[in-house]
Amino acid sequence: MIDRSRSEYSIMNILTGFGGYFLNTLLGYICRIVFVQCLNADYLGINGLLTNILSMLSLAELGIGGAIGYALYKPIAEKDNEKIASLMGFYGKAYRIIGCVVALLGLFMIPFLKVIIISPPNISESIYTIYLLYLFNTASTYFFSYRSALISAAQKNYIVLGLNYIITIIQSVIQIPLLILTHNYMIYLVVQTVGTFIFNFLISFIAKKMYPFITQKNAPALTKEERKKLFVNVKALTINKLSSTLVNNTDNIIITYLKGLISVGVVSNYTLLVNTLGALATQIFNGLTASVGNLNAIENKEKKYSFFKVLNLTNFWIYGWGTIGILFVCGDIVKLCFGNSYVLEFNIPLILAINFYMLGMQNAVWAYKNTMGLFKYGQYLLILTAVINLGLDFLLGYKWGMFGIYLASAISRLLTNTWYEPYAVFKYGLKINPIYYVKKYMEYIGILCITGGICYILCRMCHFTVLINVIIKILICSIVTNGMFYSCYHKTEEGKYLLNKAQKIMGRFKKRK
Repeated sequence: MIDRSRSEYSIMNILTGFGGYFLNTLLGYICRIVFVQCLNADYLGINGLLTNILSMLSLAELGIGGAIGYALYKPIAEKDNEKIASLMGFYGKAYRIIGCVVALLGLFMIPFLKVIIISPPNISESIYTIYLLYLFNTASTYFFSYRSALISAAQKNYIVLGLNYIITIIQSVIQIPLLILTHNYMIYLVVQTVGTFIFNFLISFIAKKMYPFITQKNAPALTKEERKKLFVNVKALTINKLSSTLVNNTDNIIITYLKGLISVGVVSNYTLLVNTLGALATQIFNGLTASVGNLNAIENKEKKYSFFKVLNLTNFWIYGWGTIGILFVCGDIVKLCFGNSYVLEFNIPLILAINFYMLGMQNAVWAYKNTMGLFKYGQYLLILTAVINLGLDFLLGYKWGMFGIYLASAISRLLTNTWYEPYAVFKYGLKINPIYYVKKYMEYIGILCITGGICYILCRMCHFTVLINVIIKILICSIVTNGMFYSCYHKTEEGKYLLNKAQKIMGRFKKRK
């Protein structure tokens, strides 16, 4: 296997993520439009609800994946195959147990479905059969996919992404005509389940071919000290995962309880757009995480902070642009794709945009926190985030409905991890005064508000057909936002670094042509 630089691996990971994600998203939206046309809104609600419930069950993973990923960075950099084999052996045993636990917890949840879904959904299939397929999809993943963590930690996430996109694109190509011909949700779901199983099996097979030493039976067990250190990180990550799941994956459950499945189906078209933008942006940070881990394992304090500033500006640029788009284009896209009956009041895209920005602006911080092994800092504070969120969900949900539930998420984040996690990274990781981060964060908000104001004025002038409005508003939000960000940051140290990297990438493409 050829060794490459951190930059080369990062570029390959990012480009694979973007290329595959573009095709996958395009087909995904076509599939979604067909889904809406062929099935009623209750099916959308079921899809969103069961996804949230099974995300809750994934808490059984207990943060082992993140802890092992961090533990792998150093032995991979040092080419310590014996240590890698030991870690992967431990990881495999843990994940097989977790798969069984998830399956059992999932079966235990079946009687409680009728408590969450008060009004029976208007569907022809049994909700329990659908749930069992979702459960199989989730639980079976643990028996195969853990080996993909080694490929990702070795800065070769482009392999994982490439295979994932190939499988999901084929899956969508099969699902679309089947939905049109049969109008059958179960067939749609079975194709999805088979696709997930094939991906998990193949990625496990590829990992064994790339790193055959991970299957050796005589790999030494981890020492008592290593296991102790690993379990400290697992405990911290478990608490982190518990609280983030309660904040991020309970909205649809509470909306179903307060407003019914149809409300979940309607708002899910907005959250689909927001999640699509978030997933697209995540391709960049997923592509960089292993390289950041390598940098933090071997570089000095100055280089770590210098690259953090670059990553933070990248974070703002991408999520600031996405936030403006959600605010002013989201409603028109929903109207174009799904019809006027699915369009919600402006306060919904507004609060979704705020949550998108707040959550997205943590990516640079999380990349450093996870790759520096700072898992224990703020672990108990995140429980407070979850408690505040759940309390406000019911309080504000009863008062303002869906808007109140999403507002609860924003308030709970603002009061806790939005400020503490950057503080922990700067104080305990980079060992730099956190005030530098706060000043930059406030500066970014100021620039974003000015940019949003300009886009708002210009977008209000659009009174054309829905399709023309979407095109013009996308152009306005893209040109104004990127123009403003470029004018503000092209002369800064981190801005020059980004522009220089962009020029080098363009230069490589020109040479290939």
